[in-house]
Amino acid sequence: MKILGLYNIKGGVGKTASTVNLSFLAAMSGARVLVWDLDPQGAASFYFRVKPKIKGGSERLLKKKYRGKLYEQIRGTDYEGLDLVPADFSYRHLDLALDAKKQPSRRLAELLEPLADDYDVVFLDCAPSISLTSESIFAAADALLVPTIPTPLSLRTLVQLDRHLHREGPDDVQVLPFLSMVDERRKLHRVTREQFDDTDYEFRRVSPLLEAQIPYSSLVEQMGLQRTPLHVFAYRSKPAQAYMKLWREISSKAG
Repeated sequence: MKILGLYNIKGGVGKTASTVNLSFLAAMSGARVLVWDLDPQGAASFYFRVKPKIKGGSERLLKKKYRGKLYEQIRGTDYEGLDLVPADFSYRHLDLALDAKKQPSRRLAELLEPLADDYDVVFLDCAPSISLTSESIFAAADALLVPTIPTPLSLRTLVQLDRHLHREGPDDVQVLPFLSMVDERRKLHRVTREQFDDTDYEFRRVSPLLEAQIPYSSLVEQMGLQRTPLHVFAYRSKPAQAYMKLWREISSKAG
C-alpha cells in the first residue's frame, strides 16, 4: 500500500482538487483507493458527496483501544474502487489531541497500517501547516505530492518544506512537487517557472519539479458546482488531460 500526502505549507494551491482528481484516476486505473480527508474544512468530502463527520471525532480516532478500527469510518463514494474517510470539524484540534499522546508522529501510520491488504493507494488530503499533524503525515507517507503555484511566495514554502525535511526528517519520504494553477498569460508565472529551472537561483531546491503541470482553469473551480472529478464532466479538457499526465508521472516515480 502506497501512502501519498497532498501537502503544502501554503493554502489555496490546489491540494484538494489534486487529491480528488488523482485519486479518481488511480481508481479508474484499477487500483483500490482510499482518500482520507484530514482538512477540517472538509472540501474533499464535499466533492465526493460524503458528510464530513467522524463518529466520536478526532479524540476517538487517537484512543489506544481504537487502533485497527479506522475501517469503521470508511465510506463509499460514487466511484467503484474509491473510498473515503471523511473530514470532521474536530480535526481543527488534532494537534492538541496528538500532543497528549506518546509518539504522536506515529499515530496516523498506526491507524492506516491495518488497511494495507485492502487498498493499493491511500491519498491524504492535508490542511496547510507545519504542526504535529503534518509531522504525522510525513511519518506515514511514502511520498508527498506538493502542488506549487509559480509565484515567489509559493516557491518559498517549497524551499521551507525541503529544508524542514532535511533537518528534521523523515529521511525516507519522497517529495514530488508539481506546478499547479499555471496561467501562461501572466508574466510572473512565466518568469518564476524559468527561475525554478535555474540551478543558480537563490532558492535552489532539493526536490526537482515534475514535468507535468496543471493549468489554471475555471473548470477546476466548477468541480465545486459539479461535485465530481474533472474526468466525469470535462474529460477532454486541458486540466483533465494534465492530471492524467501527472498521475502517470507520479505512478512511475512513486511506484
